[in-house]
Amino acid sequence: MQNRFSDNFSGDISGSNSGISGFYNKTRTVGQGNQSWVLMGVLGLGLIGGIGSRLVYLQLNQGAKNRQVAENNRVRTVAKPPVRGNIYDRKGRLLAGNKLSHSIFIWPLATKRENWLKTRRRIAEILDLDEQMIQTKVAGVSINSTQRVRIVRDLSEAQITALREYGADKEGVDVDIESVRYYPGGQLAAHVLGYTGEMNDRELKKLRPQGYRLGDVTGKMGLESTLESRLRGEWGGTQVEVDGAGRLQQFLGQKVSKSGQDVTITIDLELQKVAEAALGTHKAAIVAMDPRNGEILAMASRPAFDPNSLSGRISPSVWKQLQGQDHPFVNRALSAFPPASTFKIVTTTAALESGKFKPDTILQTYASLRIGGFTFADWNHAGFGPLGFPGALKWSSDTFFYQVGQRVGGPTMIDWTRKYGYGKKTGIELPEEAKGLVADDTWKQLNYKTQWSIGDTINMSIGQGFLQATPLQVAGMFAVPANGGYHVQPHLVKDAEKREWRESMNLKPSTIATIRKGLREVVDGGTGAAMNTQTIPKAAGKSGTAEAPPGPSHVWFGSYAPLDKPEIVVVAFGEHTGGGGGKTAAPMVLKVMEAYFNGGKPLPITPEKDGKKSAAPKKRVDRR
Repeated sequence: MQNRFSDNFSGDISGSNSGISGFYNKTRTVGQGNQSWVLMGVLGLGLIGGIGSRLVYLQLNQGAKNRQVAENNRVRTVAKPPVRGNIYDRKGRLLAGNKLSHSIFIWPLATKRENWLKTRRRIAEILDLDEQMIQTKVAGVSINSTQRVRIVRDLSEAQITALREYGADKEGVDVDIESVRYYPGGQLAAHVLGYTGEMNDRELKKLRPQGYRLGDVTGKMGLESTLESRLRGEWGGTQVEVDGAGRLQQFLGQKVSKSGQDVTITIDLELQKVAEAALGTHKAAIVAMDPRNGEILAMASRPAFDPNSLSGRISPSVWKQLQGQDHPFVNRALSAFPPASTFKIVTTTAALESGKFKPDTILQTYASLRIGGFTFADWNHAGFGPLGFPGALKWSSDTFFYQVGQRVGGPTMIDWTRKYGYGKKTGIELPEEAKGLVADDTWKQLNYKTQWSIGDTINMSIGQGFLQATPLQVAGMFAVPANGGYHVQPHLVKDAEKREWRESMNLKPSTIATIRKGLREVVDGGTGAAMNTQTIPKAAGKSGTAEAPPGPSHVWFGSYAPLDKPEIVVVAFGEHTGGGGGKTAAPMVLKVMEAYFNGGKPLPITPEKDGKKSAAPKKRVDRR
C-alpha cells in the first residue's frame, strides 16, 4: 500500500508539476507576445519620428544644398578653352596671335553605342585613318566621360565638308576649331614675347585651384608668362543633362568662353627688325628706349628661337636642337655683365655730386698708376696728358678715373651706383631679368672672407671688378643725362592711364651739363666717332670694353639723340665679340638710330649758326 501510494503520489506530484509547468509556460507565452507587439510599436513610432525629423531637417535646413548637389550630378559641362588674347606692337601690328585649326573630336558621352562601329568606320574612310587607331584613342576614356577625345588636327576643307555632309555631329563627333598660338615674325622679339606650351603635372598641381585643367596651354616665358592672367580668358563649354548612369539625356545650352584680353606693348615692330638684323650672328643684345618715359622701343637678343616650334609639346629632338644653339633662351638684354667704361658716367656723377671735384677739374693722366701695391694701366698704355671730365669721357682715360675713384672712395661710389638703379631689377614686365651686382664690404666678406680694398674701388671706377649690369640697366643710366636727370622705369606694356614713369635724381645742373658735354665729345672725334654721321641728328654716347678672359672682350656702346632734345637711347652689347666698343658695338647702335630717324637714308643738311652744316631730323610720326 505504502509503495503504491508512494508511487501514486509520485505520479500525482509529477502530474501536478507537469500541469503547473504547463500553466506557467502557457501564461509566459501569452505575456511575451503582447510585450513584443508593444515594443515593436514603440520602436516603430520612434523610427518614424526619427526619419520624419531627419526628412524635415534635410528638406528645410539642407534642402537647397542637396538640390544643388543633385543638380551638379545631373548637369555636366563639356569644357571648351578660350581664345588667347593677342599682343600688338605700339602701332597695332600683330606680334602674337592665334592660328585657327580644325580638329575632329569623338565625344563618348554623346556617341550612340549601337551606331558606334558604323560611325567609326565612316570616319576612318573620310579621313583615311586606321579604325584601330580611332578605337584606341576613344578607349582611353570612360564611355560616359564628358571629355572630348581629339582624333586629328588640321583637317582639310574637303574633309570638313565630307564630315558635315555625313552628319557626324549627330553621332557624337565634333568638327571644331582649335586656337593655336601663332607668332607671325618667327624669331622676331622672341625673348620679349616668350612662348606658350602645355602644362606639365607640376604646373597643373599648382594652377588647378585657379581653374586650370589637364592639357591647358599657358605662357612659359616673357610677356606670355607675365601677362598670363590677362591673355588667358575664361573657359566655356556645352552643358548637358545625364541620368543616374551618366548617360546623355539632352543638351541644355552653351556657356560661351570669354576670350583673353588683347595687349598693346611699346615695341616698334620695324625698329625691332632692324635691331635684330644689326646683331648679326654675334651673341649680343640691343635695347632701344625712350628716355623721357622708359618705353622700350626695341629689345633684341641673339641667338634666339622660334616660339612657333614650342606651341605644342616639345619633342626631345627639337629641345636638343635648341639647346645646341648656345643658349638661345637667354635674354642677353636682361643678363648681367661688367658695364666697362660706360660706367664712367656714374663715376663722374659721384665725383661732382660728392663735392670732392668741380666740373672744371683737370687731372694728369698716365700710362699706369701704382695704387695699393698694384699697377693699374690705362687702356692705351700711354696716357692722354692733362684732361678734364669731358676729355676723360671722350678718350675714356682709365688713369683719370682711377684717381677720381681713389679720392671719392668706395662707399660713395657704391651709393651712387645704386641710385642709378644698378644692383636691383628694373621692374620691367619680364620674369627673366637679372638684378646684376653692386658689391660692397659686406658682400665681399661673405663671399671672399676679406674686406673691401682700394683696388676694388679702382676697378669699380671703370666699370669692372665685381660690378655687373644688364644692357637694360645701362640704357637706364644713359637716360639720366639724356632727359636732364631723371631715373625712368623701363616698361613694355602701354600705359593707358599715362602714368608718370620717371623720378628726379636731384642732380646739380652743372653735373648734367658736364656729363652731356663729355658724351658729345665721345661722338665728335672720340672713341664713338662712328656715330658722327649725316644719317642721324647730332648724338652723344659712350663706349666700353670689358676684359673677359679666357675669351675675347665684351663690348658696349650707348648713345642718345637728338642732342638737344633726346627721344631715343640705344645700347648695344656684344658678348666676347672683341674689337672694342667703338668699333664693334657703335655700328650696331648707328643702324638702329638710322632706322628710327630716317629709315637709314641721309638726312637733309641744314646750316648752323656758326656756319657749319649739320644733319636735321626728318619730320615723322611721334613714336611715343
